[in-house]
Amino acid sequence: MLLRGCLHIHTTCSDGELSPQRVADEYERRGYDFIAFTDHDYLLKPGYRKEYERVKSDLIIFAGIELTVFVKGYVHVNRIEGESEVLHIFNHISEYDLSVDQVLARLECVKKMYPIDAVEVTSKGFRVEEFENLDLPYPKIASDDAHAMVGIGRAWIELDAKREKDSIIKAIKAGDFWTCYI
Repeated sequence: MLLRGCLHIHTTCSDGELSPQRVADEYERRGYDFIAFTDHDYLLKPGYRKEYERVKSDLIIFAGIELTVFVKGYVHVNRIEGESEVLHIFNHISEYDLSVDQVLARLECVKKMYPIDAVEVTSKGFRVEEFENLDLPYPKIASDDAHAMVGIGRAWIELDAKREKDSIIKAIKAGDFWTCYI
């Protein structure tokens, strides 16, 4: 089954402008099949998991967190939970104001701490060709990193998988998906 999804979204549970329910409604309205709430670790509001669980939607909704990882400064890694599978994505590699070599050095450090499964090559949902065309040993995903309504629906992935969390994660880890943009 062809599925469309976004794996990097912020809500009012951290620094996003929209509630989890409103975010889900907006992505569902745009034809998405799955999303991941990935609010910032250091800004999480108490009870954020309960907020996620209260969302009423036909979407597959992944609970995740955007981890702040300190390596020669900081970088972000999304940790997204399936039923038994876990996905780790090195986020928005073009936004650190670093050279390609510096980003690759940070990636080497981060992969010693987390089992990196994919790399996000978009910047707030926009293509960054320098990083999109980079030869990496990881699948490259496109994502919105949406914090507000204006950021929703710019970039996504599509994949052919069963409509279940672990099947989606396994397809991403295998690189069996397409990156898509408006």
